[in-house]
Amino acid sequence: MEILDATIVATALPAIAADLGVRPLDAAVVVTSYLITLAVLIPLSGWVADRFGVRRVFLIAGAVFTAASAGCAVAPDLTTLVVMRVLQAAGGAMMVPVGRLAVLRTVERGQLVRAIAYLTWPALIAPVVAPLIGGLIVTHADWRVIFAINIPIGIVGLGAAAIWCRPAETGDARRRLDVVGVGLTTFAVAAAMLAAQEVSADRPRWVVVAAWLVGAVIVGGLAVRRMRTSSYPLLNLDVLRVHSFASVVGFGTVYRLVISAVPFLLPLMFQLQFGWSPVAAGAMVTALFLGNVVIKPLTTPMMRRWGIRRVLLVDLLVSVIAFGALAGLGPDTAGLIIAIVLVVSGSLRSIGFSAYNTLAFADVESSELSDANAVHAAVQELGSAFGVALGAVAVSAFAALDVLPAGAYSAAFLLLAVLMLVCVVGAFRLPDRAGERAVGPA
Repeated sequence: MEILDATIVATALPAIAADLGVRPLDAAVVVTSYLITLAVLIPLSGWVADRFGVRRVFLIAGAVFTAASAGCAVAPDLTTLVVMRVLQAAGGAMMVPVGRLAVLRTVERGQLVRAIAYLTWPALIAPVVAPLIGGLIVTHADWRVIFAINIPIGIVGLGAAAIWCRPAETGDARRRLDVVGVGLTTFAVAAAMLAAQEVSADRPRWVVVAAWLVGAVIVGGLAVRRMRTSSYPLLNLDVLRVHSFASVVGFGTVYRLVISAVPFLLPLMFQLQFGWSPVAAGAMVTALFLGNVVIKPLTTPMMRRWGIRRVLLVDLLVSVIAFGALAGLGPDTAGLIIAIVLVVSGSLRSIGFSAYNTLAFADVESSELSDANAVHAAVQELGSAFGVALGAVAVSAFAALDVLPAGAYSAAFLLLAVLMLVCVVGAFRLPDRAGERAVGPA
């Protein structure tokens, strides 16, 4: 439900902007506000789950997400829509990581890669159908239907969870909440995103950008120091001593930033640069996620056969080439060529996503899974938020560039290719047998 919602919204941004009387890039705040809230609140998920119990938190979060979706469907203006998206994200911030935590606490270490695969399938299938559904809804109905369809899905999901989730365990009432850490983290993330939002404006106020960035860096440093020294930190950063997990938190977050920008940029490029209809744009973006699903059954055997490091290294190197191919697409490129490039790009995305997700928890001990899950989820959502923001900033910054096939969008994809090279460096630094415990024997 969450992935379906996020992917459909990206396709509908031009229609939302036109209906609410704002620029498409300004309407990107509908996406970024959601992702920012996730990044800020997800660190609380571990504490909330331990304090009140996984089942109870999961059910309440699902109810909040569903109710907020109804609010989005009736929002009269952009401000109200953003407020409802923030509330929706508050539910999603607990719903997704807490659900994953329930699985991680249940499965044996040797079955971890299979469990991660099951968790990944819904996240792969939903985006396959979402762009086309979004295009059809925008063309033949109203963009508000995009949010309304979450209501029946949410009701069914809540019923299933109530039946099949384990009875609520006793929460840990003794674990305190680091209120100062929450405040510092919230300010740092919000300041960074406000700086990105200002850069993407028609006439950026660079003094404001600098002020927000300086504030984000200083307060972010204080937040990290607080987490290192507090006896009850918001996020227990001690888990970063696990080399494989630390690599995923660092380089895996850069990877998440890069791949999150693509589904945001493609619908805008197809509609605003190529002049396609929402249906045509949505149908073509489906090819990206179709590649995700087609390759997914092979990802686990590949990691078992060649190891996570080797698979990840090859995948990232080829991904750099794929981003070069995306940058070469233009309005005159044949539809078949575009579809092939997107399918290949989606397949590479699926392999890298699976490899990083499996590696993240491979060497983390059971007693640290809650902390690792919270840290991982927070930085991944933060990466997604900055990926969308970076896409908007790049398109705005390169708006006057017309020498490339798709103008500013081509330049944005080349920028993402450079960032992907950073991930290649991280893969080189992994040990040969990284993540072997989770992958299991060939």
